[in-house]
Amino acid sequence: MEMPEPLPSTNPEDIAAELRMANARWPKDFDRIRREFALVNHPDKVLPHLRDRAVVRMQIANMMIDREKRKAIARG
Repeated sequence: MEMPEPLPSTNPEDIAAELRMANARWPKDFDRIRREFALVNHPDKVLPHLRDRAVVRMQIANMMIDREKRKAIARG
C-alpha cells in the first residue's frame, strides 16, 4: 500500500528554511523570494485538497518576507 504524500508544513521555522532569506539584503531580493515561493505554494497552483494549507503557508511566508523587507528598507 502506498503512503500518502505528507502535507506541506505550516511551521514558521520550516517555511523560513524554505524561503532561504539569509543572504537577502535588498528589497528586490525579498520580492524575488516571494515570487519564487508563490510559484510553488500559491493556493491557485496547488491541488484542491491542499488549498487551505497553501493559504496559511502563503500568509506566514508573506508576513516573514514583509518583516525582513521592512528591516532592509530601514537599513537603507
